[in-house]
Amino acid sequence: MQSNQLKQIVIPLLDWYHTNKRDLPWRKNTDPYRVWVSEIMLQQTRVETVIPYYERFMEHYPTIPTLAACTDEELLKLWEGLGYYSRARNLKKAAQVICTEYQGCFPTQYKDILALPGIGAYTAGAISSISFEQAKAAVDGNVLRVITRLTENGQDIMDTGFRKQITEELEKIYPTRQRGDFTQSLMELGAVICVPNGLPKCSECPLHILCGACQNGTQLQYPVKKQKTARKVEEITVLVLQYQDKIAVRKREKKGILSDMWELPNWSGFFTDTQILKQLVRIQPQFDIQKNIICKKERLEHIFTHIEWHMECLLIACDTEYELDSVVWVTHEELAEKIALPTAFRKVYERMR
Repeated sequence: MQSNQLKQIVIPLLDWYHTNKRDLPWRKNTDPYRVWVSEIMLQQTRVETVIPYYERFMEHYPTIPTLAACTDEELLKLWEGLGYYSRARNLKKAAQVICTEYQGCFPTQYKDILALPGIGAYTAGAISSISFEQAKAAVDGNVLRVITRLTENGQDIMDTGFRKQITEELEKIYPTRQRGDFTQSLMELGAVICVPNGLPKCSECPLHILCGACQNGTQLQYPVKKQKTARKVEEITVLVLQYQDKIAVRKREKKGILSDMWELPNWSGFFTDTQILKQLVRIQPQFDIQKNIICKKERLEHIFTHIEWHMECLLIACDTEYELDSVVWVTHEELAEKIALPTAFRKVYERMR
């Protein structure tokens, strides 16, 4: 991959972008705070999903100090359903660092941006180029797909050394002006033209004459990606314990998946109805098997990045608010307005109601 080969893409890509770019809320201006929040939200999440979350987030936290001062419960409730909750926590941590070390003003240097919690090379590159017009590339899956097809490069895109090489080669060809637009043009091309999972829209691509894969009909051979390890399957039993208009929830441990989030009571493994009721009696001797009824039972699945949950879900009508495994009894209204349930448990709660 040679820089002189890539130099030819700059002008046609910028021209195409200026005419065809999508009207997205974070493109209204290049304020680094707005760009930062959008890039974090867009990680492993579709644009259509992000837009309403982004707009609500900016309404609630219009500035870095307002984000730094928010409560965790408020922040996570606002983030509910977007997934990957560590992103939200790192946004708040980084906002607090910015308030402490930079007087609430977003740092302008790449190395300082990269040092903030939750910000990697891609996000730091995006902010540096889009907000500060620096020649810093933001290389994600979209950009890797565009470049490997363009150059017919069969190296593994999961290799960090290869990603670094592409980043360095791209930074050599950055224009003297419109650097933020160039970064976004690469992202945009990969998102709407040089798409994954099927044939790219080569007839609409401004680079089709320059693209090796297009000229040779090898588009689907790129990018090359090392086979993923199969997801680990975990079987869990999830209980929706209901007393009148209240549901039992509890906090997860402060480590591991969904750490420190609210959850429905659950146990590892599958059990018979009798085993479940007897286990509840062991935890709380006052639990009366005759008065607490299993009303509904269903199996659901939820997929995380590396783990797949197979969930045996039970709705149990309780005769009182039992003290079970540190549970807290909350109303349906509180669950709707205040308590952030991760998507896996929210799915169970909605289905079992």
